[in-house]
Amino acid sequence: MTESGAYRQAYDAAAADPDAFWLDAARAIDWDVAPTIALDSSNAPFHRWFPDGRLNTCVNALDRHVAAGAGDRTALIHDSAMTGARVSFTYAELLDRVSRFAGALAARGVGAGDRVVLYMPMIPEAVVAMLACARLGAVHSVVFGGFAAKELAARIDDADPVAIVTATGGLEPGRTVDYVTPVAAALAMSTSSPRAVFLTRRPEIDIEAPGDWLDFHRELDAAAPADPVSVAATDPLYILYTSGTTGKPKGVVRDNGGHAVALRWSMTNIYDVGPGQVMWTASDVGWVVGHSYIVYGPLLAGATTVLYEGKPVGTPDAGAFWRVIEEYGVRALFTAPTALRAVRKVDPEAALLRDHDVSSLETLFVAGERLDPDTFAWASRILDRPVVDHWWQTETGWAICANLRGLEPMPLKSGSPTVPVPGFHVGIVDGSGAEVPAGTEGNIVLELPLPPGTLTGLWQDDDRFLSSYLAAFDGYYLTGDSGYVDEDGYVYVLGRTDDVINVAGHRLSTGSIEAVVGAHPAVAECAVIGIHDETKGQRPSAYVVLKTGVDIDDDTLRSELVAAVREDIGAVATFRDVTVVQALPKTRSGKILRKTMRQMVDGDEVVVPSTIEDASVLDALAALFRA
Repeated sequence: MTESGAYRQAYDAAAADPDAFWLDAARAIDWDVAPTIALDSSNAPFHRWFPDGRLNTCVNALDRHVAAGAGDRTALIHDSAMTGARVSFTYAELLDRVSRFAGALAARGVGAGDRVVLYMPMIPEAVVAMLACARLGAVHSVVFGGFAAKELAARIDDADPVAIVTATGGLEPGRTVDYVTPVAAALAMSTSSPRAVFLTRRPEIDIEAPGDWLDFHRELDAAAPADPVSVAATDPLYILYTSGTTGKPKGVVRDNGGHAVALRWSMTNIYDVGPGQVMWTASDVGWVVGHSYIVYGPLLAGATTVLYEGKPVGTPDAGAFWRVIEEYGVRALFTAPTALRAVRKVDPEAALLRDHDVSSLETLFVAGERLDPDTFAWASRILDRPVVDHWWQTETGWAICANLRGLEPMPLKSGSPTVPVPGFHVGIVDGSGAEVPAGTEGNIVLELPLPPGTLTGLWQDDDRFLSSYLAAFDGYYLTGDSGYVDEDGYVYVLGRTDDVINVAGHRLSTGSIEAVVGAHPAVAECAVIGIHDETKGQRPSAYVVLKTGVDIDDDTLRSELVAAVREDIGAVATFRDVTVVQALPKTRSGKILRKTMRQMVDGDEVVVPSTIEDASVLDALAALFRA
């Protein structure tokens, strides 16, 4: 970590006097009542940011840019590789739609503090509905489109919404996804009774809906525009549910004020994106990444955001990313490692990249799961641009560690998301909570209080918030990840703490073994899990997907991988199990379901996660394990 320079100055300032640092950052936001206090710790560990401030997040995302004369600037580009649709909205046009849909919600009884559940595909109406809720001071809860009715019902029960906003369905390569049936089923099994359901009818998906559901566009067109509602900075902006170990989803709560300040600061200092520049986050509005950097972050900064409906491959090919970058002049692309591996698997030499001018691209940002060194090297080579791994969670809402491209770009290190972002104090502790020396793996924790923009708690469940995140180590937030910090202060995130295996008394990170396996030229992606071993307790077992067109027999591949792991990790890993599979089970956000794979191998009861992308992949693995 640098001893001087802009980063060190910012990091030290945020640590020494967080009130001064974050009140200064808050000046980038328009307030109805400007805060005079940054941090309120009177009810610790339930810390609150900007407790005496009032604002409206929608005003900061839209109105203020229009008022400043930037109404003709492009705010939102919708690009659907599924339908061929290309449509853009200026700030003035988006504000008009948002204010009128806010009026439609208000006409059906939605007010400040009420909840609205969104179950939407990647279409502009999703963004409009989110911002309309923010305009009213209502709390939106976006559920990823495609979740089963039971999972949707659980979220409806917990949030108890006044209204539901949905669409007839989503589009994926080769199929359509019906949304009407699961929404109707979820409402039937839910104990909550929303007053209204708003439906966007997609011409590609003609499904009959219940007669009392309201047409989204008809209601929007008939409504009077709603004025923004001033809310306390500490009032909730949204609830975003993440999977819980008990099976009951955890409703992460994000506030208005801290969220706006943190995301606005991050756009300048992490992503180096400002007014009029284009940011494309290739995610979904159902995930935290979509909340933060498809919708709120770029619009708070006055930038242009791209809403993309499609895949990195297959819509129509592995050149989809490069086409979008060229077409819209994308400055910063944010995607997941799994998307890059999908492109590399189909087009390992990036031949399709040569068909597109991507000179506008300054930086490729990657998050979602660990960026393996081989994918980092491949992306860096084909793009000849900085490939920035950064690490964060649904709970934090923005990056814990990053290479701050707008503040002070730092040397990139493969396998590391670089350094802690100002405001985050990262510690590495052992099982007893004692800090460990540099280079030693341990539990990654964050010293309290967390900075603005992070979760303020779990929806109506303080006890679970404390037990899930704060009880393990006094004074710290438990990230659930393991890793270490090197002598330069760079953080290395090796994986979830339950991805550390014990081989004959030696604790080994499956992430470090995956890095070796993934570096083999035949391997597109891989997962390494610990399986039971009668002698050693556990041993690592690798499941690999080969690159398209690769011709290598299983025995040769196994011997080469075993030799590579022995050389890089050592004989202590006792690595010998290699299985070639057609695909790995993943969530829709791209995370490999390693825990589920371990449960299957060990013969434990398996509850298929609601977030799974393709359940048939698990079925194929189950058959393989039984054999």
